[in-house]
Amino acid sequence: MPVLNEEAHIVASVGAMRKQRFDGQLEFLVIDGGSRDRTREILARLAHEDPRIRVLENPRRITSSGLNVGLRHARGRWVARMDAHTQYPDDYLALGVQRLAGADTRWVSGPPIAVGRGRVSRAVALALRTPLGRGGSRKWAAARDAAGQEYELDSGVFAGVWERETLLEYGGWDEQWLRNQDSEMAGRFLGRGERLICIPAMAAEYVARDSLPSLGRQYLQYGEYREKTAVRHPHTMRRSHLLAPGIVVTLAAAVGGFGLVRRAARAGVGVYLAALAGAGARATRDTDRLEEAALVPAVLAVMHVAYGVGSFRGAVRYGPPLAAIARVLGFAPAPDRRAADAGGVDAPSLREGSIAPAPIPASSPA
Repeated sequence: MPVLNEEAHIVASVGAMRKQRFDGQLEFLVIDGGSRDRTREILARLAHEDPRIRVLENPRRITSSGLNVGLRHARGRWVARMDAHTQYPDDYLALGVQRLAGADTRWVSGPPIAVGRGRVSRAVALALRTPLGRGGSRKWAAARDAAGQEYELDSGVFAGVWERETLLEYGGWDEQWLRNQDSEMAGRFLGRGERLICIPAMAAEYVARDSLPSLGRQYLQYGEYREKTAVRHPHTMRRSHLLAPGIVVTLAAAVGGFGLVRRAARAGVGVYLAALAGAGARATRDTDRLEEAALVPAVLAVMHVAYGVGSFRGAVRYGPPLAAIARVLGFAPAPDRRAADAGGVDAPSLREGSIAPAPIPASSPA
């Protein structure tokens, strides 16, 4: 679990880790990226109470590097990624390891479920239950369904459980990815023909952003790094990934276009606004807080525009994903996944004996 300034959630998150029912020994690795709040103080107390908790240091401060620090220090056969603001079911590890024993997959995960703690975050959770919020990804399950059937995922993956040797084989998480690091690694797995299995009973609840500016910054990065992922792994792009950039282009044409183009763009904006209003109306069926349902159109608009702008920023920074776009539009055949480059971090650097940041003693001051 990589963490940074998580004092509001860290007790509950570590508590969810400690509640795991698993027939075997467990260790809990929490990798701190230099928190400036009370996170370190709280972690030191928790590690003192439970010797299974090990607190490590992540000097690069980004999620992907923190995950690799944890992978270096992990001593067990199995590895699970967990996030600090997410609640996992008590049998998350057990279900993941049990399914990995089936030998037809090496990556098992559950869908994420957004929950709210404030007015905006509750509206975000409502928005993500709508088709406009989920896009084309099946990972955004609306609710946990313990009886639901497992299904295969594309690159839209949320955390997971693996055998440690598998992660070492693939080189861990690529530290060039500040966001979308699971999807980038999934691109490498899919590139070798691996199956990514999602089990509804492993669904985890995460706390959504509680302000529109924060949500916008999050989706700006999502769009940028999704574009970077598509450049490296063209087979990970879906048609739905083109929706948000298309909305941005339509909005720009409606304002700055000329003649027929401008009129067509404005008609498209009208259709989009009607779709947003419909999503808001649909959200009223899922809550009795009408003021939060009324926020859903604004939340969706922020998500779409920020993601779209981020996509263009990613295309400028990393190059346009022309091969991916050609494939999703049907102008190019799907590539042979098994021939794809695995990419990523050099696996030997993650193995035992490599240079790695030292653990933080449990008694360290905050």
